[in-house]
Amino acid sequence: MGTPERPRYIVYNVADESSPVRGTDDDEPGPRPRGGPGAALCLSGGGFRATLFHAGAVLRLNELGLLRTLSRVSSVSGGSITAGMLGLAWKRLDFGPDGVARNLVAEVIEPLRRLARTTIDIWAIAVGALVPTITAAGRIEAAFRTVLFGDASLADLPDDAHGPRFVINAANVQSGALFRFSRPYIADARVGLNRATGSVPLARAVAASAAFPPVLSPMVIDFDPKDFEPGPGSDLHQEPYTSRVVLSDGGIYDNLGLETVFNSHETILVSDAGVALQAQGAPAEGWARHGFRAAELLLSQTVELRKRQLLAAYEQKRRMGAYWGIRSSLASYAKNAPGLAPLGFPSDLVMALAGTPTRLAALEGPHQEALIDWGYTVCDAAIRAHVLPDAPRPARTPFRTIDEGHPS
Repeated sequence: MGTPERPRYIVYNVADESSPVRGTDDDEPGPRPRGGPGAALCLSGGGFRATLFHAGAVLRLNELGLLRTLSRVSSVSGGSITAGMLGLAWKRLDFGPDGVARNLVAEVIEPLRRLARTTIDIWAIAVGALVPTITAAGRIEAAFRTVLFGDASLADLPDDAHGPRFVINAANVQSGALFRFSRPYIADARVGLNRATGSVPLARAVAASAAFPPVLSPMVIDFDPKDFEPGPGSDLHQEPYTSRVVLSDGGIYDNLGLETVFNSHETILVSDAGVALQAQGAPAEGWARHGFRAAELLLSQTVELRKRQLLAAYEQKRRMGAYWGIRSSLASYAKNAPGLAPLGFPSDLVMALAGTPTRLAALEGPHQEALIDWGYTVCDAAIRAHVLPDAPRPARTPFRTIDEGHPS
């Protein structure tokens, strides 16, 4: 499969005025790089479960020649770990004439697996509790820096002319808006736009995106107020919003990472490692646990609203692309695409993988491989059913999980 030329400036007018999604991908005036023949890829939150599930999807997108044509990658939480590593490694990826990177496993997948072999959330919480000057979010940043990102900053991500724009999303607890980290700028629709991205470590941006409340949150970042430029809707362009930003996990605002792509891209691919809210026959009635359950319900409905919006846009042909989730049924893709013949994956194994806790906790090798293989399998089914119907069926999953049994 050849690699299409990347157009320099193509502006899509695809905004939907009835959409609950704000136009937070439209901070700068004038034309700027857009999707063209490429697509936007969204990577959801979900701890290391999401990191590895998305790694499998990225493997299959690469084999299909789609990874090279992406124009934007939008991520939250565990998905931002995958996106951050992919973005940092992009300049080193060896893309052949067919648009397939030959060294993706060595440059991206293996580093992610090294990180996922280590428990970092419990230690971050413990150190944060014992040492008041060290926050849990700060410890997460330190772990990301040590294992994955080193001293890289946002300026080390690819520019728009040489790769997709990587947008790492966090939630601004002060403004109530999405706070976005990217190479061109850092932005909050209500606070403004900051182009001093070389001073922000990539590890800090990813840690902010993954600062799950209440135990890993907040991530507090100090800025020079003079670096923020006001925008059309920047009603909070003032201190303390421009000098000390208080951030939490991007998933509490938009766990699919849709907001930064929905109004600018016609083709949207969504990899969702989030899990559905489980029913409780006897929910807690004490105020603390009952309040936590109510918060879970609110978050679940926010995610479902965005998901329904996306699926409706696909159905009504207002957007192209595909959605795949960690609980998706392979049979549903085969039903919509006769002759698809997806790779086999037993449903009980799928449910076991979906039940992986939403944590930054160590996962054993077979468990990691099963998550990667499942992300690869369901991504393949979704893409061949809805995007590339003539693409060849893969011979097997990367780690042959089905041959090797369930993860430990």
